[in-house]
Amino acid sequence: MPTAPPPAPADPWRAVAVALLNLSGLGLGYAVLRRWLLMAVCWVATAVLLLVALPADPDGVPGAAVVIYVLFLLLAAAHGASVGLRTRLALLPSALIAAVLGLVLLAVPAGGAVLYGDARDEATEQMLLERLERADHLVEQSGKQPFRTVEADYRRALAAYDGLGDDHPDSRAAQQVPDRLKTYYATVATPYEQKDYCAAVAPLEYLRTVPRTIARNKLGDLATWPDDRLATSLYTCAATSLGAGAGDWTTQFGELLSTFPESEQAGRVEPAVRDAVDKTVTSVGGDDPCAAVARLETLSTQVRGLHGEQAGLDDAFGKDADRAARSARSGTYTCGVDQYKEAKYTEAVATMNAFAKSNPHDRNRARAQKIAIAAEVARTVPAAGKRLPGTGSGGSIAVTVKNDSPDDITVLYTGPVTGSFTLKACGKCSAYSLGSTIAIGFKPCSDSGRNYPHRTIRLPVGTTYFVHKSHAGTGRTPASDTAKLRPGYVYTECAYTTSYGY
Repeated sequence: MPTAPPPAPADPWRAVAVALLNLSGLGLGYAVLRRWLLMAVCWVATAVLLLVALPADPDGVPGAAVVIYVLFLLLAAAHGASVGLRTRLALLPSALIAAVLGLVLLAVPAGGAVLYGDARDEATEQMLLERLERADHLVEQSGKQPFRTVEADYRRALAAYDGLGDDHPDSRAAQQVPDRLKTYYATVATPYEQKDYCAAVAPLEYLRTVPRTIARNKLGDLATWPDDRLATSLYTCAATSLGAGAGDWTTQFGELLSTFPESEQAGRVEPAVRDAVDKTVTSVGGDDPCAAVARLETLSTQVRGLHGEQAGLDDAFGKDADRAARSARSGTYTCGVDQYKEAKYTEAVATMNAFAKSNPHDRNRARAQKIAIAAEVARTVPAAGKRLPGTGSGGSIAVTVKNDSPDDITVLYTGPVTGSFTLKACGKCSAYSLGSTIAIGFKPCSDSGRNYPHRTIRLPVGTTYFVHKSHAGTGRTPASDTAKLRPGYVYTECAYTTSYGY
């Protein structure tokens, strides 16, 4: 007996039918030929492809896996056709029916490809939605922190929104981007909504740069949304700082005037500056006139530095600056009086001398000079500063001051009247030793053969405080004398130098 049945006659239709059945990926061509092991190999190959492809991924099936699987199906179809050419079908009555079934079953891989494509599209949508959610979370968390520390996070979120709109415009995530951008703007501008206008300036300035990243036609009204809010923040922050006398208000007003020169907020800048000058001028007569004068001097410089040409405010700013400068100069007198009353004599001397020099025609100049002299005396004799000197001069009592010193000296006096004068050095005089000045009978200005430089002044009755100051400076300390002048007497003051001072 033969070891196997004789092969069937060659049938091309049968070969085509087996090939078509194997192209379904289920190995059905081998099944109708009872080649169960080969059918199992087809099932394993298909299962491996499904394991690689599922679940669907936005990147799809790796290209190498698809190529290998297609080559495997072609190989299975070719091998099945070769085997089926001379092998009778076991499960189907005819090759025609098998061919038709093979064609119908080709819908299995085709339908699978369509379903996989849909699954892949959905996976892509979910990926984009997750990307959108991450950007939303980044914006939400950034809104809870100071802008400067999270600016980079805001930029990353904006890039994510922009990428969704540009790269996947038809996706569900991209359709939500316009609403997300509104939330984005509102979150970045949170300090403005909280009325923290100084903190709102930086984020609002940033929002005005967004149209450089995202096209204006995508932003719509958001492109100009920050403008009015930024103008309000710049004005309010600067005005608050100006009123408090602190902060960099000139920079903020300057930015407002240059960026939004036609805005309603820009029109309020000059009145705010004028009001600040007015209030400071008024405060010169308050408890701390010196601080007010310093503030006026600063205001004059600051206001003069404002550039309001675009808003047509240069002339108004110039007038405000000039008024602040004039008020500061005239207020210096009030400051000096306050310093004198508070026994800040060194400061009072400098302030009154500066006032007299800067205001030669001011009605208070003469008294300022008197106060400077009295303050100079009070530096050495504090009792001399108990009362503010007037502008009077002269009196009924003659006082002669002689200079028994080798230095030029200035004599300052204050009391019922205040004044000063200078005496030239005594050419033939010299300094006395300290020991000689404490000896019994010491009497300077007593050499009848010398013509001591001298001057006689007339003073009223009362206590007058004298201070003699050497022009030599180094090593010379002022000398003082308190004279209680009474009518009917003639008084003499003598200035002399010891090796340790007067």
